[in-house]
Amino acid sequence: MGYNGSLDFLNMIKNSKSYTGNKNEEIKEEVKEKVNEYIAVIDTETNWRNEVMSIGIAIADAGSFKCLEKKYYIIEPECLVGGYYSNVLNLRGLKSINKGRDEAMEEIEVYLRKKSVTKIFAYNASFDYGHLPELGQFEWYDIMRIAAYRQFNRAIPDDLPCCRSGRLKSNYGVEPIMRLLSGDETYRETHNAVYDAVDELRIVELMGLALDAYEIARI
Repeated sequence: MGYNGSLDFLNMIKNSKSYTGNKNEEIKEEVKEKVNEYIAVIDTETNWRNEVMSIGIAIADAGSFKCLEKKYYIIEPECLVGGYYSNVLNLRGLKSINKGRDEAMEEIEVYLRKKSVTKIFAYNASFDYGHLPELGQFEWYDIMRIAAYRQFNRAIPDDLPCCRSGRLKSNYGVEPIMRLLSGDETYRETHNAVYDAVDELRIVELMGLALDAYEIARI
């Protein structure tokens, strides 16, 4: 997984301040006061042809980032091609909606709009955004652009090497970041789209930043 940065983003990072202290708490309180504001975290898995074979969605309150509900789509016939993580497509006890891509994407768009979602979050969001052009009218935010930076992620220890921009030089995927934030060294990424979407939402929750902090991570 490579980091997809841009000059504008790096300039924003350079000029940004750490989101700590009372100011951040004030922003969080303002967000909590907003009624029925929700975000979605989306994760996709692809087959050997780089086609989307599953989509996971976690809906959360925009103030607390607590997961409220989730949906899981398995895309047919793309799932039949197989992929690196096909073995976890159908996990025991996991309810899925199996549909063709066109119908699934239409349902997802309607679902998000019914939930008043305007902001979609993803980890390394350029990948998921690029594979889901049907959702291009929503605002997309890259969780990694915040979680991988020392000035935003207070769980990054001083002894881990970072670039001048503040980004970790290596090991800033979902798995190592979740381990840093949760303190659970045994954590393993499932690579099932809906489980991963819930875990990526958990990263946002553990970061403890207000929704406004992610404006710098919009793609």
